[in-house]
Amino acid sequence: MTRRARTPAAQAVLWRVGKYIRLSREDGSVVSESVVNQDKILTDELPRFFPDGQFEVVDAYIDDGTSGTTDMERESFQRMIADIKAGKINCVIVKNLSRAFRNSADQGHFLEEFLPLYGVRFISLYQPAIDTYLDAEVVHGLEVGITGFMNEQYAYKTSADIRRTFKHKREKGEFIGAFAPYGYEKDPRDKNVLVVDQDAARVVRDIFTWYVSGGMSKRAIARRLNELGVPNPTAYKRARGLHYENPNAGQNDGLWSMPSVSRILSDPVYTGVMRQGRQRVISYKVHKRTAVPEDQWYVVENAVPPIVSRETFQAAARLSQRDTRTPAGNRQVYLFAGLVRCAGCQKGMYRHTSRQRVYYKCRTHAEKGPAFCSTHTIRADALEAAVLATVRALLALLDDPAGMAQKIDAAPVLTAEAQRLDGAIKQRARELERTAALADGLYMDWKNGDIDRDQYRRMKAKCDGQREQLRQAIARIQAERAALSPDAADPYLAAFLQTGNIPSLSRGLLTALVDTIYVHENGALDISFRFQDPFHSLAGGAGE
Repeated sequence: MTRRARTPAAQAVLWRVGKYIRLSREDGSVVSESVVNQDKILTDELPRFFPDGQFEVVDAYIDDGTSGTTDMERESFQRMIADIKAGKINCVIVKNLSRAFRNSADQGHFLEEFLPLYGVRFISLYQPAIDTYLDAEVVHGLEVGITGFMNEQYAYKTSADIRRTFKHKREKGEFIGAFAPYGYEKDPRDKNVLVVDQDAARVVRDIFTWYVSGGMSKRAIARRLNELGVPNPTAYKRARGLHYENPNAGQNDGLWSMPSVSRILSDPVYTGVMRQGRQRVISYKVHKRTAVPEDQWYVVENAVPPIVSRETFQAAARLSQRDTRTPAGNRQVYLFAGLVRCAGCQKGMYRHTSRQRVYYKCRTHAEKGPAFCSTHTIRADALEAAVLATVRALLALLDDPAGMAQKIDAAPVLTAEAQRLDGAIKQRARELERTAALADGLYMDWKNGDIDRDQYRRMKAKCDGQREQLRQAIARIQAERAALSPDAADPYLAAFLQTGNIPSLSRGLLTALVDTIYVHENGALDISFRFQDPFHSLAGGAGE
């Protein structure tokens, strides 16, 4: 090999060196390719390339756990390119070509175009050895091209192996995500198995109960969770020490919102159904993710322990599809919201107040006129009385009232609210104790000189604010707890079991029993129940 002789002027060049180090995901825990080991090798080998000592290490550019098949996703690689353009470094050294590239096209562009354009020296220690200062033409050689091709093929085969492994795990219902869904956590003994996270699961159950049985809107649920001091899923995961990230994590304020409540109410994982493969990368070179058609998802039933029943989840889905607006200044939806339809046009009826009386009227007739649907209207109090009488009559004639009671209970109508609130108080109290301990530790750090006075004041003010928020949350929960009677859990079910009667209608009971109420022109009702009706007709016009 012919080596270019160095001139005295060239010998006087001060080489400003950037060490590039990468450990890819597929390298795993291979010691020889570890970041620390790469850095040590580069540091030990550097002096032999600069016998005159005319060099300085400007920076080490480290991409840990990043694929080499694309430049755009490597943050430190991009920073190195920016420093080259800015003239901060004029020499790049790597252990071998595979550390810098797993894409032959990127390798060719970088070695043959980009580096020569900015007059940058490139050194690769092994496989093959390259020093463009001694031999600028080596990058065009057959060995370099073949090495680039082999590195790319290795990346392709590794990617294909990983995809096959993921496909096999998804088909068996094994979890392969980085972070478990809210309400679950990875089993410490097997990261592909999900187990219930009891603290978060309690919140999930409350959300479903408040929505299905309590008649609360999604926005009202979010507001209540915030008032109780419950951190949203992102804040909860971070509080547990997980380095959780998502595209909007930077703007996350730790508070619940209506969309975050909606996502929980619509996710079938809480019934035990694992859905994976909803997105995929375009290729091993192009890491952009695209949506996958639903018929190609991997869906496995009973893959994880359920947190809510299928009946409760389906009830939430039905309610989400209906008009269940929240009254102004009220957190609960109207008793019959989304349940009342016109028997003529089959459209939902709207709630209207006139002369201090509330009516349900056909929206088609009101908005489009009598040519499209005749008058269908009923007073709200008459509707409630008729539905209550029908429900009472039906339950009184059932052959198996105990079985019906179990169905009502399974909805559920109302959870053990007192138990839930007691758990919330204990959890907030633990958080308050931790915050107090943190504040005490800050004082010791200041006294020991670990932080200055301004840092202490700023951090203490933040702790004091968190403590006050927790105290207010505890006070609100305690007030709710004090307002509960000892028989707060399942009062409607308890009344039915004791007396064989339902005292009054509630939103939870109504959504558990009734699917749709159809109103005829003369005010007669057809009520479609959610359980098998043993009679074709009951007083008041009830029927299947």
